[in-house]
Amino acid sequence: MIDVEDLIELVRNYNPHSNARLIRDAYGYARAMHEGQTRYSGEPYFSHPVEVAALLTEQQMDDATVVTALLHDTIEDTKSTYGEIADRFGAEIAELVDGVTKLTNLELSSAETKQAENFRKLLMAMSKDLRVLLVKLADRLHNMRTIKHMRPEKQVQKARETMEIYAPLAGRMGMQWMRDELEDLAFRVLNPEARNSIMRRFLTLQKDTGDVIPRITNDIRDVLERAGIEAEVFGRAKKPYSVWRKMQEKELSFSRLSDIYGFRVITGSEDDCYKVLGAIHRRWRAVPGRFKDYISQPKSNGYRSIHTTVSGRDGKRVEVQIRTREMHEVAEAGVAAHWSYRDGERVENPFAVDPAKWLASLTERFQQAEDHDEFMEHVKLEMFSDQVFCFTPKGDVVKLPRGATPIDFAYAIHTRIGDSCVGAKVDGLRVPLWTRLRNGQSVEVTTAEGQRPQATWMDIAVTGRARSAIRKSLRDEHRDRYVKLGRELARVAFEHVGKKATDKALSTAAKTLGLKDADELLARLGSAELAGQTVIEALYPELVNTKVREEVEPNRAVIGLAEDQLPSLAPCCQPVPGERIVGITYRGRGVVVHAIDCPALVDFDKQPDRWIDLHWHTGPHAPIYSVTLDVTLLNDPGVLGRICTLIGEQNANISDMYFTDRKPDFYRMHIDIEVRDAEHLHNVMTAVEADSDVAALERLRDENRKP
Repeated sequence: MIDVEDLIELVRNYNPHSNARLIRDAYGYARAMHEGQTRYSGEPYFSHPVEVAALLTEQQMDDATVVTALLHDTIEDTKSTYGEIADRFGAEIAELVDGVTKLTNLELSSAETKQAENFRKLLMAMSKDLRVLLVKLADRLHNMRTIKHMRPEKQVQKARETMEIYAPLAGRMGMQWMRDELEDLAFRVLNPEARNSIMRRFLTLQKDTGDVIPRITNDIRDVLERAGIEAEVFGRAKKPYSVWRKMQEKELSFSRLSDIYGFRVITGSEDDCYKVLGAIHRRWRAVPGRFKDYISQPKSNGYRSIHTTVSGRDGKRVEVQIRTREMHEVAEAGVAAHWSYRDGERVENPFAVDPAKWLASLTERFQQAEDHDEFMEHVKLEMFSDQVFCFTPKGDVVKLPRGATPIDFAYAIHTRIGDSCVGAKVDGLRVPLWTRLRNGQSVEVTTAEGQRPQATWMDIAVTGRARSAIRKSLRDEHRDRYVKLGRELARVAFEHVGKKATDKALSTAAKTLGLKDADELLARLGSAELAGQTVIEALYPELVNTKVREEVEPNRAVIGLAEDQLPSLAPCCQPVPGERIVGITYRGRGVVVHAIDCPALVDFDKQPDRWIDLHWHTGPHAPIYSVTLDVTLLNDPGVLGRICTLIGEQNANISDMYFTDRKPDFYRMHIDIEVRDAEHLHNVMTAVEADSDVAALERLRDENRKP
């Protein structure tokens, strides 16, 4: 494990004005907080935040980010609190640590719909300060480097989450080196046989041809020296996952795959970049269609470089990237270059993207998505696609993902242009709407009044913006018919479980499923985008979920207590399994368990010695946890009985009920129910709220009910 003085020295190597006392204090505090905790490998847990901090020094990050790395697990995994960190290290660091904690709590690898909602939350957590994500990426990189110590099923979950979310995010931020390593580490877990096969082929190739990288590197250096250009040249073999992905995309065998080697030329100026390009093209034959000039057309994350592929020694294709030193810093650090140091000073890199503007560009399109599926469609296209640059007839540049068509181009200009598109010209020639656009082409869209999007366009368009607009237009066109059919399908689905498809029930189901209103739900039912079973499960999961699992014994429900400590649940917040909890010790009364957001915990902020870090057992619990519901009901015969039946159908027991207010038309009451966990409580409340005679419903939490 890296010693504190060594860590300080790593920071001082690029920032001599670093606050050593702050880093030393954070190191000691985090070490004390994590005392006694171990990793899966058996190492002290504190070794992990130290390694994360060291990773961030490699990116030359500021003191606040390095300190955040040391503290990033304290709020989540120890008795430390936001208030304590703010008092000791300042509001900026406390906000960063809190942001990393929120990212950690997002279950990004869950089901698609939930994943989309969590991705929205991820973008919100990033929006205040992008350094939160830089710490999280470094945290994920170290966890992936040590993933072999986890259980096999946990390895697969983390690897898939890394491949789908964190690696693309690193790439989108311009941190290509981190994306490459994250992908390869995940590839090692998800498809070890494919990775080992590629590694064996690399070794065979090296045995047959020798190490070609030094030879080609020297060839490039010789060419540049003869041209009188000063530059640094580096070569490398591409990562196994990058090679495997190219094999899959191009459907080629390893032996037929070109440019498995990559070379970088770092120059002193932008003019030299183009001189290098000319020298290389004069010496070797350029491969048609494999040239990209990201200096004149930078990527949205600030990346600038010239890419060209040439036929080199022995006819082998090699990719050469040409950039200046400042461009290289952005290419390596991406958005992180905004905080980097050079020669001991914070120097503004002219090519580094302002993080706030970068985040705004990332989220701009996402806000237009009407539902979770469309949102994830935007996310995946933004994260995974290379871009092509096309021109309008006026010379404006339109950025599109690879494989885009004139329809995507039309919608990128304006939704109205896309909806009324009837044809297109590319470089002056009329082309079909399914034509794939290439870099540098000029596109002219022909429109006609009264034209509407066709259903076949869904198979042609590739951008989320275009597909979303087409889908919306098609839905609007057939909406009335779909709503009418959907209402009949809903009636049948509800009657199947003995319920009525009332407007209130449909509105509640729409809210639960993240849809705008009941009509939207009915339209999706009628268009077969949504199944009736899904609506029933959203409202009455207990009626369709019959699987029985072994329950956790009540005396083992809370984990983190000593053998002689007896827990009791705080009446003020009534915590249930599935919620984050903390324990407060009382002399002679054991430990009282509170929900982490309980207002009563404010009274103990200055008594940290009484706090105990607790969590619930992960298995299924018995329905014994009491929660009070505050319900306002219509004062009609049979309403109360129907509500009690609804609660019983959700397998929840009513332990008490009492009226708090009576009016001629409505009455308000408190109902004490016993549930298994937070999900069970949510199911009960959703079923009750769906009843048309329930005017208001909320969970009662009363800080006046002291333990």
